[in-house]
Parts: sequence; C-alpha cells; structure tokens
Amino acid sequence: MCKTRAAAFGYPCEEYKVTTQDGYILSLKRIPRGRSDSDNSTEARPPVLLFHGLMVDGVCWVMSTPKQSLGFILADNGFDVWIANSRGTNSSRNHTSLSTKDPAYWDWSFDQLASYDLPAVLQFAYNRTGMKVHYIGHSPGTLMILAAFSEHKLLDVVRSAVLLCPIAYLSRMKSKLTLLGARIFLAETVYWLGFHEFNPVGPVAHKVLSQICDNPDINCYDLFSAVAGPDCCLNTSTFCAFLEHAPQSTSVKNLIHLSQLVRNGGVSRYDYGNAKDNMKHYNQTRPPPYNLSSIPNHLPLFLTHGGEDFLGDVPDTRHLLRTLVRKHDSDNIEVLYVPDYAHADFVMAYNAPELIYKPMVEFFMRH
Repeated sequence: MCKTRAAAFGYPCEEYKVTTQDGYILSLKRIPRGRSDSDNSTEARPPVLLFHGLMVDGVCWVMSTPKQSLGFILADNGFDVWIANSRGTNSSRNHTSLSTKDPAYWDWSFDQLASYDLPAVLQFAYNRTGMKVHYIGHSPGTLMILAAFSEHKLLDVVRSAVLLCPIAYLSRMKSKLTLLGARIFLAETVYWLGFHEFNPVGPVAHKVLSQICDNPDINCYDLFSAVAGPDCCLNTSTFCAFLEHAPQSTSVKNLIHLSQLVRNGGVSRYDYGNAKDNMKHYNQTRPPPYNLSSIPNHLPLFLTHGGEDFLGDVPDTRHLLRTLVRKHDSDNIEVLYVPDYAHADFVMAYNAPELIYKPMVEFFMRH
C-alpha cells in the first residue's frame, strides 16, 4: 500500500509490524501527515485508526485519488492516519509459530479480532503518539469495536468512534444470498469438509456459489450487489482498483460466527454448538452475549448507514440505534442516513467526501 498508493500520490507512508497476544503478526500502515505538509512533526496531529471490513484490507481506504480516498482526506485535514490490516489478509498472514497451512492459524472469528487484533493496533498507535485515538470502522470493523466497548474495553485509548454501515444485529438483512447461506448452514458444511481458510476466489468458494446460485430466488449475475446491495455511486476506475485487492481470505470460523448472528438475531460470542464445548470456553452452556446497551453513554459516536445496504440493513441498524441512543448523551451521538447508499458506497463512492467524510471530520474536530 505504501508504495503503490500513498507514495504514488506523494504521501509519506510508514509500515509497522504489530504482534498480537496470540501470536499473529499484523501489518499496520501510517500516513503521518498530508502531502503538502512539510513539517515532519506529528505532535499536534490527532491520530485516527481505520479498520476495514470483511474480505478486504486497509488498501480500501486509499483506493482512489487524494480528493476521494478517506485515508488521504484525513491526512490532508491534519490527522495522523493509521491503517489496520487484520489477520489473514494479504499483508498480515504471518504468525510467531503457525503457518497459514495450519488449521490452527484459522481458528478465530470476530471474537478474536475484537480481543486481540483491535487492542494491539490501537495500543500501538496510542503508545507511538501519546494521544487517544479516533476510530473509524466499516462493516465488521464496527462489530469488533462495539463488542469491545460493550465489555468496557479500549475506552482508555479511544477518543471517539465512527461506525460506517454498523454491523451488529443481522437477522433482517436484505441479502437473499447471505440469508440462504446462513439458513442452510453453508459455512458449517465447508468447515465439516475440512476447510479452515475461506478464499473467496478459490475452488471451495466456487463450489459454494454454484450451490447457492442454483436457487432461482438468488441473482448471481452481479454478486457484489447480491451480497451488499446496489451501490449508487461507484466509478469504474475505483471499482477496478478494488478488484485488484479484493476479495481476500477470512476464516471459515468467522463466517460461521456471522451466520450464527443472522440465524439467532442477537450479538453473542461464538457458539461451539454444544454445552460441553461452550462450558470449556465460557464456563457456561451458551455463549455469553455482547451487551451493547452497556456501552458508556459519554463515548462520542458517529453512525452512518444507507437505505440500499443489504448487510447493514435499515431495520437491523435501527434496532442497534435504539439500543445505543436510548441512554446515550445526545451531545455525544450523531446519526447520518443516506437513502441511496449501499454497503460499499461509504468507502468508495465518488460523492462520499462531501456527504460522509466532511461531516465526519467535523465530528472529530468537536471531540
């Protein structure tokens, strides 16, 4: 990313390796200042960490031109920009003792992203800058921070949080393809067949899609829209750049966990499927829920969602908003609804800088 995206547009870019407590070695990128800023000091520049969604990596934040990419926009607006890459993505596939060929390498879901990846990169940015960090997450990047906040974690290093297409409650999503996959236990079937890494462009994914696309109710002609909704505002060059870097691998266990949320309607830790294994991991027969209503009401939150989003759909997002807003300080929560936006528009739309990023920067300035 530093060479092909940031440096190509004249931005300084640094790469760090951050090791999680469970041994995953993550690539963390940093754009410490804007391209027109000749001052090498980042002392007064507030840090912001961007965390990507599912089956993509941090390149999604610098996919387009400097005037259109959120990572560059933040750097040019006076922020010290940190870009995370979760375990399993192209630049974060190393481990202190495991290979990606080992099934144990893929033994994780978003529980571990919330418990290990997220604290590791946030703490690293905090330690390097000495300042609490603004956070921006997209899709599952929102789920993991909500999970952490619900357990009152990371509050000592996070200054505020922006949730783009927040994902938490999933039972009413509009994606027929995703719903069908969850209801026929497709991810579980892949796991039982002995697969632990899910490569979206590999032979296993091809077989999975072939099975789903036989259903006459599923439109597989445009898979991107079938999963995430019909984006209104993507230009061809940005989408082509996206396809050069995505989709990327995730763990089959992560897909199982997300499928559990779709079927169960709540937000809980991974369900091991039987009382014995749940007792082993949680000391109780059922997985403990993430109590999102316990998120501290003074924490500054900015949530934005779209009317055409098939994953962070309107009914489920409103359920989340009711959970959060009921007790939250009104001065510390802002909600922005964009009727014609779908899931990817929030990261790649040509008009996102004006509609989404400008009010987001203003939110950061107030907090």
